[in-house]
Amino acid sequence: MARVTRDDVARAAGTSTAVVSYVINDGPRPVAAATRARVLAAVEELGYRPNRVAQAMARRRTDLIGMVVPDARQPFFAELAHTVERAAAERGRLLLIGNSDYANEREAHYIRAFLGMQVDGLILVTQDPSAPGVTGMDATEGTPVVLLHHRAETERGIAVVADDEGGAREVVHHLLGHGHAEVHCFGGTFALSPSDPVTVRTAGWAAALAEAGLSTEGRLTRAPFDRVRAHREALALLARADRPTAVFCATDDQAIGLLRAADDLGIRVPEDLAVAGFDDIAEAVIAGPPLTSVATAQAEMARAAVDLVLSAGADGGPAPAAGARTFPARMVVRRSCGCTGN
Repeated sequence: MARVTRDDVARAAGTSTAVVSYVINDGPRPVAAATRARVLAAVEELGYRPNRVAQAMARRRTDLIGMVVPDARQPFFAELAHTVERAAAERGRLLLIGNSDYANEREAHYIRAFLGMQVDGLILVTQDPSAPGVTGMDATEGTPVVLLHHRAETERGIAVVADDEGGAREVVHHLLGHGHAEVHCFGGTFALSPSDPVTVRTAGWAAALAEAGLSTEGRLTRAPFDRVRAHREALALLARADRPTAVFCATDDQAIGLLRAADDLGIRVPEDLAVAGFDDIAEAVIAGPPLTSVATAQAEMARAAVDLVLSAGADGGPAPAAGARTFPARMVVRRSCGCTGN
């Protein structure tokens, strides 16, 4: 069966191919309502599907944005990718997503692949901004790159981040306000970069303890990021004779693993153990008990990342200034910390 062309639609609608183009692309010239209706009816009747590849070559714009995340199976990254996808759709763009699986070489693979597809821009949720695939972004032949959730480590880097340190300090002070003599940090740094969100949140925890005149020595557990492996690490922490009475978790996934470990060991939360997390993922509300957490302005951050990518690229605006756009973080109080109510 022969492919339906724009000429076929024009003949069926009794108009020119240029008018068909204006209707399909919603411009650049206006089309009378009656004519538009005839064109759309012909498109539907003939089953016409525009050749987006040809359109992209003609306009030198693909309307695609590439996004790389560490692991879209984790609820936080799944929610973040979804908000970016919605923000891109609001701007008439499609989002392509690749999972780096926390591997620099896999991240670099997706960066190269998306550049090969001539995406309008790249949004990277990287685990290592010093990795060659990221530091080589200056050689992307003009394709804009914005880091999301992670601070840039180059002078020309552009990033959209949350106030990770401020949010961590607030929630740790809140835990101390419940009368705990110490607050343990679960999910601290491994060999993470100084600008990694978990590193920054750990710094916020340490700052809050210092402001309260408390030491961090012996109060940091380096835990995996996924809840299953975090659960195993939490079992070891909570089985100790000197187990903590309050724990700040660097992510909600780690906190959910810790809550399960507490339940396995018969430790009551919050009566015997106060817990708080960070990210305020959807599951925090239904955790057992509901988890006190720190929420970030995820939707606003996603829109900012998309706007920065497009303003620096296909939309033809002036290139945005380098540096980090920092969005506020706020504590969401629920029962896991010892507060009554939610």
